[in-house]
Amino acid sequence: MAEDDRHHLARVRRLRDGEILSVTDGRGSWRLCAWSDGMLRSTTDIVREPSRVPLGVAFALCKSDRSETIVQKLTELGVDTIAPFVSARSVVKWDADKAKRNLERWRKVAREAVMQSRQVYLPIIEPVVGSVEDLVRIHDVGLAVAEPGGAAVSVDVTMIAVGPEGGFTEEEIACFGDSVGLPGGVLRAETAAVVAGTLLVTRR
Repeated sequence: MAEDDRHHLARVRRLRDGEILSVTDGRGSWRLCAWSDGMLRSTTDIVREPSRVPLGVAFALCKSDRSETIVQKLTELGVDTIAPFVSARSVVKWDADKAKRNLERWRKVAREAVMQSRQVYLPIIEPVVGSVEDLVRIHDVGLAVAEPGGAAVSVDVTMIAVGPEGGFTEEEIACFGDSVGLPGGVLRAETAAVVAGTLLVTRR
């Protein structure tokens, strides 16, 4: 057990000897353990959850801490892949060092969100890609763009791309093969990402 996890359980959650909690490897397996003398001791056999089709949301970088909020909420929902990217109309454009620091922060946020929401799958947080064209090249199967007037989410859609506050350019939209519509009016970027994730995971 990592020292920061031990500290969290002992000092923050203040577990008492004998208390039971679930432990996961983040890849679909989990078991119950008892807290005893600062250690976790297994009390059940490992349970393996059924395999599932990976679902993802791609989002254009947002200002302030809204990108972090997107990662947190998508993790709580059970989204498997989170793919940040830079769009032509993105206000936020980071250099390589800042992108790396934020990626490390997002992965920490996702880990904490998995523990809070008792998910058993830790999502893959992909490195930031520099354009829609690169995003489409990497995710060339099952990717659809969220656009007003788009179709309902079909079983063939496994990832939805959500644009920046200013929306995608016509050239960017043309890169995507399919489009899907999101419910509601004009949504904030972080709201649109969470809605897209919700539409995907409800198919489970």
